[in-house]
Amino acid sequence: MKNMKEKEVGSSFHDNLAWMDQHLPVEASFDLIKREIEIGGRNAAFYFIDGFMKDEAMLKLLDSMMKIKPEDMPERILEFSAKCIPYVEVEILHQFDQVMKNMFSGVTCLFIEEYEGCIAIDCRTYPARGVEEPETDKSLRGSRDGFVETVVFNTAMMRRRIRDPHLIMKMESVGKSSKTDVVICYMEDRVDSKVLQVVTERVEGLTLDDMKMNQQTLAEALFRRKWFNPFPKFKYTERPDTATACLLEGKIVMLVDNSPSALILPTSILDMIEEANDYYFPTLTGIYLKVSRAIITVLTVFLTPVFLLMMQNLNWLPKVFAFVAVKDMVNIPLIFQLLILELAIDGLRLAALNTPSMLSTPLSVIAGLVLGEFSVQSGWFNSEVMLYMAFVAVANYTQPNFELGYALKFMRLMLLVLTALLNWIGFLIGMILVFCAVAFNKTLSGRSYLRIRRN
Repeated sequence: MKNMKEKEVGSSFHDNLAWMDQHLPVEASFDLIKREIEIGGRNAAFYFIDGFMKDEAMLKLLDSMMKIKPEDMPERILEFSAKCIPYVEVEILHQFDQVMKNMFSGVTCLFIEEYEGCIAIDCRTYPARGVEEPETDKSLRGSRDGFVETVVFNTAMMRRRIRDPHLIMKMESVGKSSKTDVVICYMEDRVDSKVLQVVTERVEGLTLDDMKMNQQTLAEALFRRKWFNPFPKFKYTERPDTATACLLEGKIVMLVDNSPSALILPTSILDMIEEANDYYFPTLTGIYLKVSRAIITVLTVFLTPVFLLMMQNLNWLPKVFAFVAVKDMVNIPLIFQLLILELAIDGLRLAALNTPSMLSTPLSVIAGLVLGEFSVQSGWFNSEVMLYMAFVAVANYTQPNFELGYALKFMRLMLLVLTALLNWIGFLIGMILVFCAVAFNKTLSGRSYLRIRRN
């Protein structure tokens, strides 16, 4: 017997149903429905998944089909789909692998006696939440909608903003088992054709069994990055307006079904630190926000290492900044204080993710009091160290990209350890390594992370 990819839907109604019943666990799975009826005096059978089908639409279709008389039945399946099915999205399938893929995607498949082929009626609906603004990517102005887990809704939100025939949305199926829908979106007249070709070839050439982690699985499969370089290769956004702006700049946006965010490429370090608020304000305000975020981003990396370096070399400290020196007794070396607080901040962040919303505020206050006031009084930490680490913890939230935040954190930890071990030489080596990690970080397009793309 031919395999599924080569097996074609024949004209024998009973053979088609026997093949479907053999490969579908209709009896074992309660949500796989087989509904046998009679249309125009001929036997017919529907295959669909309960929960994906629009009941109202199917009731109207069944009512229309039940009224067909035997003498009105067309001879060909194409004529039947054109004249007897009052619905918009109808397709004729001739291979069983297409039938199985469509049915598991929620499409209703209809077999009719004496017709060679399967009629696919796309009257599906997916469970979906509202398109409210994402929690981690808010804007003071602008739209308040956000991507959801249904890829068709996400493409519609971008189509609503770009009413141009040059906007292309190409869908691919990735994963042997999951068959996850991946959409490649681009402006045909603005995109870099070489980058588009690389992306398309890589997506089409993927040989994954499944996409368990949706977008992250796709990102790792498209570009296998070096483990020692933590800087992200892609930009993520949950805002349709941000994705639309990137499309109009000539970038490529990739959407994955079941994922409420878009993957944007190619990108640079400047793209990573941008956010929607930069463009919803006047030019001067937007420039100020960008510059402020860039300065704070640099400070999150170098503030505590520079402080440690100055404390190890007090004679380098100018008299003007003599007040920053640690005045209390140092019971624990500064490097260990800084590393312990780095770990403690991540612990608090993980605790906040798993804390019920009604308890998050009181627990945050308790944690702030215990770790702030009492830890200093007990002699574990110095007040200056607590101050600088508090700044770093808060400053991390000014940067919208979560992956970039942790990449900067790893660079800061490397600088701290090297400075503690080798003093100024270690700090200099760390500076060089940070620059190299950014400068030699290649994106999917092969460009440097520091390269500003020409529109």
